[in-house]
Amino acid sequence: MDYKAINDFNLPIELMMENAGLQLARLVSLRTDKTKKITIGIGKGNNGGGGLVAARRLLAWGYNVYLHIPDTNLNSLANLQFLRSKKFGTKITTKLDCDIFVDAYLGFSQRLPLPVSINESLQLINKTESLKISLDLPTGFDLSTGTSEFSPDIILTMAAMKTELIPLLNNTQVFIADLGIPRKIYSEFGIKYPYQFSESGILEVV
Repeated sequence: MDYKAINDFNLPIELMMENAGLQLARLVSLRTDKTKKITIGIGKGNNGGGGLVAARRLLAWGYNVYLHIPDTNLNSLANLQFLRSKKFGTKITTKLDCDIFVDAYLGFSQRLPLPVSINESLQLINKTESLKISLDLPTGFDLSTGTSEFSPDIILTMAAMKTELIPLLNNTQVFIADLGIPRKIYSEFGIKYPYQFSESGILEVV
């Protein structure tokens, strides 16, 4: 679906990244208030870029946002989002004490085993009482077993439900976010276009 959006409708990755980050920021804002500390774990790829967009939007709305970046060798688009977020006042942290933790380390392109720095961070977060949210596939997800190194309370996936996430539905709230992909592409894949996208941009999977 992403491929067709890019190639058939000229929707650039950066635009879809902006949409993903906005929807993530909306979801986070509905589950906290401006007195709470939000930490977003940033990876070096496009998933991290989405997390950086969310950080920028949350900061603009007045939320208390920190970034945890284990690997600062960001790809070009994620680095551009990082530079933008800095202008909005993002703060870097090495601590993982927070009220809400957002996992934007790695997405569907992730490979196991995880980098040691990310794996250690996830183990620390798993032991905390913070609300845990993953952007798309949780970091450390094992396709062969359906288990994950990170244990999110909430997953926000993009555009459509992923079969890989079905095993997690018993213990995790899963939401689908409008990425801006045209209705025609949904029809081509035999997927009903979610009417909720026109109301809130986010659909809960039940």
